[in-house]
Amino acid sequence: MNRIALLGATGSIGTSTLDVLRAHADRLTLHGVSAHRDWQKLAAICREFRPRLAILADQTCRDRVDLQAFPPETELQFGSSEITQLAASPDIDIVVAAIVGAAGLASSLAAAKAGKRLAIANKETMVVAGPLIVEAARVSGAELLPVDSEHSAIFQAMQAGTRAEVAKIVLTSSGGPFRGCTRDQIAHATPEQALKHPTWSMGPKITIDSATLMNKALEVIEARWLFNLQPEQIEVVVHPQSIVHSFVEFQDGSVIAQLSPPDMRLPIQYALSYPERWEAVASRMDFSSRSCLEFFPPDLETFPALNLGFDVARLGGTSGAVLNACNEVAVSRFLQNAISFYDIDQACRDILDRHPFTISPTFEELVALDEWARKETIQWQP
Repeated sequence: MNRIALLGATGSIGTSTLDVLRAHADRLTLHGVSAHRDWQKLAAICREFRPRLAILADQTCRDRVDLQAFPPETELQFGSSEITQLAASPDIDIVVAAIVGAAGLASSLAAAKAGKRLAIANKETMVVAGPLIVEAARVSGAELLPVDSEHSAIFQAMQAGTRAEVAKIVLTSSGGPFRGCTRDQIAHATPEQALKHPTWSMGPKITIDSATLMNKALEVIEARWLFNLQPEQIEVVVHPQSIVHSFVEFQDGSVIAQLSPPDMRLPIQYALSYPERWEAVASRMDFSSRSCLEFFPPDLETFPALNLGFDVARLGGTSGAVLNACNEVAVSRFLQNAISFYDIDQACRDILDRHPFTISPTFEELVALDEWARKETIQWQP
């Protein structure tokens, strides 16, 4: 029975993780769970799963919480520092890192240092501090298992050969809601248009990232550190059907891909069950119906944000932290109609180009630059 800490339980990844826990209650138990401020949803989760510990990161909601909504066996705590302690607790076997954005970095690093299996649904962890996370895992013996569908696909396909035999990896992209549009057509796109993803149901931030292809830029950076690759070994293709979740090309020319319907429960379950494969929770492929799989090169003129991912993967150092922070704030400003669609990419590029770059930053330096970049992006004007 593996004891799970689910960090970020009320988002889309958290909800899918709970489905996996329900299906495999004989193997997995929810020991600790966190949310940002939605105490009603957190209380409902606690009433069903009866974890020993529940945490609300936002301490300002302390006075609004109805403590009677939580079961008596669940201790309720407040504050992000409590989440970090939970991630490193000896009572936890697997940490599911599903907190959105850089807010999940400290707890992910704590889990890696404590030697946990870290199921990484928060790509920002590797974007901001990939080398620190990898080194911490190397020292402690922690397992880093990706939950992103693309990186899970790469991880699964890599089982077909040794790491030294990998020639390159190819990350697939749905293309988002603006696939096939020209730059002029989407220059004045509204948040409502950008939030209409054709194949995935996700939170607003990652859905906007999919529209700009910034999500793929961040995935390039994540893959660089997670799989110890050179940027030249990483490619991106647009695959509208979202069935091939990514593939690996080996030195002999063989290409191994992972296919499944777009259902996040599959990569989540694999991160929890590895190296075993358990009975399916996610939907299955139906090969009895006619279908086709298409692949197109990305349009870098229309979606320039993707170039930022390769630039940052080459630079390393503090650039990932700055790009991630700028993007989070720029997306928020776009959703508030404060800046335009293409201002997201431009703000990130402007601030990235002038930040005080360091090649081997400490965790404290990354945190400080994250704060600096957020302030710069709030003040940025086109």
